[in-house]
Amino acid sequence: MILAIVLFSVIGLLWWSTFSIQYTFLEDILYIKGGPFRSKIPYHAITSVYATKNIWTGYRILSSKEAIEILNSQTILGSIKISPEQQTIFLQELEKRAPQVQIQNELKI
Repeated sequence: MILAIVLFSVIGLLWWSTFSIQYTFLEDILYIKGGPFRSKIPYHAITSVYATKNIWTGYRILSSKEAIEILNSQTILGSIKISPEQQTIFLQELEKRAPQVQIQNELKI
């Protein structure tokens, strides 16, 4: 019985973390939410963005293999990996709000 409760709890947490992912552009911060995990990254703290295939390591809130890594001075390990559905639109909005960000050539809009 205890094993079943633990198993369903873990499955529920994974499901919640995977299917409730949101990336929101607020006035001064990029707000990233996935299940119980949250990150608030001020635009001025973001230094660069690049494509990554390495989705198994580091701090990540994503649901796809098509990921981008945002280097910054605010999150754990100095970066976060995300996978917005519409990468081009996401990067255009990020570039508007954080013009200092260096976007890797492969990701250029």
